[in-house]
Amino acid sequence: MLPPIDWAHPWYDTVRPAFERAAPPPEGFIDAFNLAARALDLRNGAGMPLSFVPQSALPEATAYEEFIGATGQVPTRDNLHDFFNALVWQTFPGIKRALNALQAAQIAKAGVGKSRGPARDAATIFDENAALLVVRDNAEGRSLVEDLRAHRWLTALYDKRGMFGRDAEAWLFGHALMEKLVAPRKAITAHTRVVFAGDDYFGLEWDARRAWIDRAVTASLENEALTPGGFTPLQVLGIPGWWPGQDPDFYLDTTVFRPKRTA
Repeated sequence: MLPPIDWAHPWYDTVRPAFERAAPPPEGFIDAFNLAARALDLRNGAGMPLSFVPQSALPEATAYEEFIGATGQVPTRDNLHDFFNALVWQTFPGIKRALNALQAAQIAKAGVGKSRGPARDAATIFDENAALLVVRDNAEGRSLVEDLRAHRWLTALYDKRGMFGRDAEAWLFGHALMEKLVAPRKAITAHTRVVFAGDDYFGLEWDARRAWIDRAVTASLENEALTPGGFTPLQVLGIPGWWPGQDPDFYLDTTVFRPKRTA
């Protein structure tokens, strides 16, 4: 299962340290990830120790998120989707805990139902397909975000490409997004959450930046109403330096870098 993953791709920078720390075997990664979870003292929103258990542990008629919130056990299949999910738990435990708590609270309030509702929809989008774009909190950084939100792709991703790595950096979060990128395609697009950071952030080492993001986004999730409209699209292979051939024509491909829809 694991050999198809090319860990050299920059979109796996986010979870590569967790993978290397856990050192799971090519098959049957649950035991290795449980050792890592205990070492990291991972917990669910109720403070219960987090563990990864076989999918068969999930009782019938019990929602996945509800079960995690009630037991601390994460039903896990032996596939890439759940493999990346476990790595994200080890990388951003606070954000994962906050999203699960939101999902579990919504289920307790309204049941599972045929429709998740806007809050659960947004939490699912975040969990499955989000990227976190950390941007320096200054006029130049805010201008970059305005260009992205307006779908001025050539301006944001080509003309301002020098900002990436210096004043802006992308961290992937969604485990389904990571799974899709095992076979990269130009059209793969993340639902992106912008996180503004001060100058001090950009001077931190990798693990300190990861921890800062986890704390900052967790705090924001606990103090806002999450909605599906709160994300900005960002084509992963369009992030400067993440794919070869990023000349102007690359970004003028309107089948992928689509203009903003107007009312």
